[in-house]
Amino acid sequence: MPRVNRTAVLSLLIVSSSAFLLFQLYYYRQYVSKLPGPHILSQTGHLTASDFQWQTVKKFLALAQRFGLPLFLADTAALTLLSHDALRQRDRLVREPHCSFLCTGRPITSFALHANLWKYEPGFLLAAEQKGFELLELRGEDPRLASLDTLSGQEIPLHFLFRLHGYIIHVVFLYERSGNYLWSGALRLRADADRSFAPFKLLDYGRHAGAYDRPELVLTVLDGLDVRIPRNVSRFLSEQRHARFLECRYRDARNFLQMYPDDASPVAVEFRRKVKSLLHLASRTLAALNIPFWLSSGTCLGWFRQCSVISYSRDVDIGVFISDFSSDIIGAFRDAGLSLKHKFGKCPPVVSSVLGPLLQFCGLTQWSSLVSSLWGPRPPQGPPGLQVAPPGLRLPCGPVVASRYVFPPFSLCWAELLELKVRVPCETLDYVTANYGAAWNVPVRSWDWKTSPSNVQENGVWPPAEWAELIQVY
Repeated sequence: MPRVNRTAVLSLLIVSSSAFLLFQLYYYRQYVSKLPGPHILSQTGHLTASDFQWQTVKKFLALAQRFGLPLFLADTAALTLLSHDALRQRDRLVREPHCSFLCTGRPITSFALHANLWKYEPGFLLAAEQKGFELLELRGEDPRLASLDTLSGQEIPLHFLFRLHGYIIHVVFLYERSGNYLWSGALRLRADADRSFAPFKLLDYGRHAGAYDRPELVLTVLDGLDVRIPRNVSRFLSEQRHARFLECRYRDARNFLQMYPDDASPVAVEFRRKVKSLLHLASRTLAALNIPFWLSSGTCLGWFRQCSVISYSRDVDIGVFISDFSSDIIGAFRDAGLSLKHKFGKCPPVVSSVLGPLLQFCGLTQWSSLVSSLWGPRPPQGPPGLQVAPPGLRLPCGPVVASRYVFPPFSLCWAELLELKVRVPCETLDYVTANYGAAWNVPVRSWDWKTSPSNVQENGVWPPAEWAELIQVY
């Protein structure tokens, strides 16, 4: 029997094995990789929910990169996992080895896109369809074209929902507004829309319109994928939680101004210019102290009623929660050019100050036992909500009577006034009605802040020994 050449047999086996491996690679690239669905197996050898989600995100990001769409991760669950606290605890968490951040256990992953970088690209949508994605496009009216002179009728894309294998990629469009901020629209389904397309109640965005500062983005690698994320993740998440935006009611404002035409005199025009300047200054000053404020009293009424300022109001009213009050406010405004003119009340718990010629500043506080002991007995019906408590002088030489202004509880929303992003009470109608009564939509030129408001209540008399502290003129 002839002797077998071991070298030849070994060479033949190597060649055969290499050919077989090359064939497998060719078959995979030509057929398997083009089939929909993930092709990465878990350690147990079968596909997991995280595999499906990761593969869906991977396919979508590849499409976005191919068409030059600079998406950034806006998913609150994924970004929360990127926060410093979560990163410190990451080693203790039992998570999928290849998908620690993008696989959140939720069937949705949210991305955001600066709308000015989106040129309606049918090729992108067609490519997404060829990859197996289904699309639900949601549009709405462009608020940037709305004004007192015209109401917008042009629609713009607000949200794209891409679905693949039961997972949703949510793309939120962010539009630049004149107040130098980014705006996202509310998600509203049309009557004929497929309401089973996505778990809409789980979406991070779309429940209401939102306003955001422009985030600085960085490119990083998450779970093996190139992803843009906000540089300051914690700040972005905080903004997202408090992003609700209220659009000015242009239609109602037009109806109001048809009945009560706005003052176009040079004095009124100059007043509006000063109000705009003061609001921008107040916004910069308080932002530097990280103190949120909102439009209050007549300034809030002007925004709500006529999308502008009330030309005969003679001042600018803003409010700050007493929990946010800092003694640094007075010095910061002084450095900005607004000196303290009057100071009413005691702080804590409440202060009302007048800064400069126009800007009035009021601190607000929740009703508490502390406030009750300082301002008199609690009313029999028990009150409710927030109180502003600047004392009023009812008689020129008489006692100093403590007054309080009772408001229903409210939260804060973003709005735009005079090309500035500002906060207003979300429950604006309740707030305005409490302050001005049911006839708030009828102009009143004669107004005394100590007696005219419908929600003002006397709350005892200050001891004479404290009068000098309660009213200070500078």
